Amino acid sequence: MQHDALRSLPVWLAFGALATVRLANPRKLAERIKQREPKALGDLYEAYGRVVYSLIHRIVGDTAVAEDLTQETFLRVWNRFPAFDAETGALGPWILAVARGRAVDSLRSARGRMPAPAELDHPARFTGIGDPSLAPLRVQHFREAFDKLPPAHKMLIELAYYEGLSVTEMAERTGQPSADVNASLRTALQSLRERSGTV
Repeated sequence: MQHDALRSLPVWLAFGALATVRLANPRKLAERIKQREPKALGDLYEAYGRVVYSLIHRIVGDTAVAEDLTQETFLRVWNRFPAFDAETGALGPWILAVARGRAVDSLRSARGRMPAPAELDHPARFTGIGDPSLAPLRVQHFREAFDKLPPAHKMLIELAYYEGLSVTEMAERTGQPSADVNASLRTALQSLRERSGTV
């Protein structure tokens, strides 16, 4: 797999990378997948494979594991697709949520922690997300807001997003009290909401 160009996605770019996905007719592809057309899975991988791999690699940091988890992601999407509603669902964000979930579960498993509940990537959670044509503008606003955060706040968001760490684990990693980490994370997320209208 050759995905070196997108190997290290920053937080704001993980979902912004979806703007690079060009599908002539996403709903038609979704319908083909629901009908279990084998070529449709290949088309889905062709459209999203690079972005999925890049996000997973950024989280796990290992090429072989990222390749395996990318395959697992598309298998999970294929198997759970009957629950996806192409009329109201957001395909790209759902696929990236599945990918992130697989990657974080892999990290947790390696650390001996229990994986997060699988329902976090259920297709129904990705309905009503909004007009995909506005994604590049949202990404730009989010990136600008993220760039204005203090470095300590950026680090906490990255630890939570990419490593799936709990507040307690972030406190251990940073040497700060849990209450301080929790307050800083809350402040960072509130700042992102206010400045970008996202999160």
